[in-house]
Formats: sequence, C-alpha cells, structure tokens
Amino acid sequence: MNPSLVILAAGMGSRYGGVKQIDQFGPNGETILDYSIYDAIQVGFKKIVFVIRRELEADFKAVFNPKLENKVEVHYVFQELDNIPSGFSVPSERKKPWGTAHAVMVTEPAIDEPFAVINADDFYGRGAYRILFDFLKAQSNQSAEYAIVGYRLDKTLSDHGAVSRGVCQSDESGYLQKIVERTKIYRKNGKIVYLDENQGEHEISGSVMVSMNMMGFTPSIFKFMNVFFKDFLEKKGHNPKAEFFLPWVLDRLIQTDQAKVKILPTNEQWFGVTYKEDKPIVQKSIRDLIVEGKYPENLWDF
Repeated sequence: MNPSLVILAAGMGSRYGGVKQIDQFGPNGETILDYSIYDAIQVGFKKIVFVIRRELEADFKAVFNPKLENKVEVHYVFQELDNIPSGFSVPSERKKPWGTAHAVMVTEPAIDEPFAVINADDFYGRGAYRILFDFLKAQSNQSAEYAIVGYRLDKTLSDHGAVSRGVCQSDESGYLQKIVERTKIYRKNGKIVYLDENQGEHEISGSVMVSMNMMGFTPSIFKFMNVFFKDFLEKKGHNPKAEFFLPWVLDRLIQTDQAKVKILPTNEQWFGVTYKEDKPIVQKSIRDLIVEGKYPENLWDF
C-alpha cells in the first residue's frame, strides 16, 4: 500500500496576516500547496489528507477538488478545539488549535498506512518527498521507526525577520537523539545567530540539520499520541496557549526508547511565507523553477 500525505492546514498564520494556505503564488493563481501536492503525486503519493478547521472546508474544496479530481484520493479531517478525550474541557480563553501533534491525531480515522506530514505553507522540494516516500514504503504499519527530513539551517531562513527552528541532534547512525528548539534565528553581519532565553546572541552553523515539520510515521504513532495527549491535558491543558507539538512527542518517544526516528538529510532549498514580506520572494522562486523546467506553466494540465 502506498504511503499517504497528511497536510497540516488548520493554522491561521497570524504573523502573515491571513489564510496563507490558499494565498496565490504561481502564475495561474497556484498556492504553495499546489506545488507540494504536485511534487507528492510525482514521486508516488496517491492519497491526500487535509487537516483543516471546519469553517475553511468550503474554501479548500473550491480550490483543490477541481484540480485533484481523478489524480489522487482526497480526504478532509477537522482539527477542532473540542476534539479532546472525555473528562477534559477547553479553557474558555483558548482560541488557537491544540498544536501539530493534535492535528496529526485527528487524522487517525482516515489513515491505515504509513504517512508523511507537511505544513501547508512550506515549499519542501521534490527531492525531499522522494526520500520520505521511499522510507515510508519500506515500513510496516506496526513499525515504530519514524523519520524527519532534515534541512540545512541556512536553506530555511527568512530575509524579513527571525524564525524558530528545531535543531536536530543525531547519533553516528543518523538517528535523532534530541530536537533543540532555537527561537529568533536570523542573519547578522554575514553570520547566523540565535537568541537564548537571556537574549544573548550565539552563532550557529548554517550546516546543522533542522526540522521543518516534514515527517514520516506509521499508524503505530496514534497509540503513543493518545496517551501523551491525555498527559499533556492533565499538566498543561489549563494554559490557553500551551500546544501539543510533534517535536515534543518525538523527543519523549526517543527518551523512553519507545521508537526510533531516522533523520533523512536533504539539500533542497526550503521557502515559505512566515511574513507578508516573504510573498514576492516566494513568487520569484516559483517563477525561477518554472523557467528552469522543474514545473510546467500550467501545473495541473496532466
């Protein structure tokens, strides 16, 4: 059975200032996600699962259903605040979803095969889909070996502000040992630096591997997530801003020896729209790739 592609698209993009998941970047109004799905289909993915908020369902279906009909199997699942285990309640002040791990959890009814996870607003490059697809094809549903596609830090920065990145630390065999979250990473005087909790600047190498939330799992992940999410709610559920993140889940699995996570390095150039000012850069990047022949002018004419 071919792996599926899960697309996390329930966030609003507060720093960006709109629903960037369906903003237009290509010459015929294509979204970044159009290029992601196109790349996924080209390497062999045949099933797409969108994780969205219910209020965005009509918009997403209007944008993507006509393009994807007869090309790939499509499912929509909804990440809602009240999608939590019985016995827990949603804080009245909470407005944002519960985080990326919760977004993956809600796909369980639609998933019965190994699957990849991506963000809706990130451009990952076809080579990254290929290595992740090949990894997932080799896994059984019961396997507790997962994967992160590792990007060079210097290929993931924005020219318009600081970013946060999960720096991957691996062992000699390329398995993840820990993800260290570095916030406020930016270029300064020809170097890359980050700020620590005391606002001190530290230089960091551009060649370190970072996670851009492109990951691979098997259905075995759901049993772990269901247990961890209850623990999260008991300890942090009262905090209206606390989020249940994928890196936290992976770190806990590794530290408790319940799973292994392979880092799959890629030399692809990431780009995305963290800030509104990133949009023209992304548009130019896509135009350049079309000129180079990596994408057709009319993406869905096949």
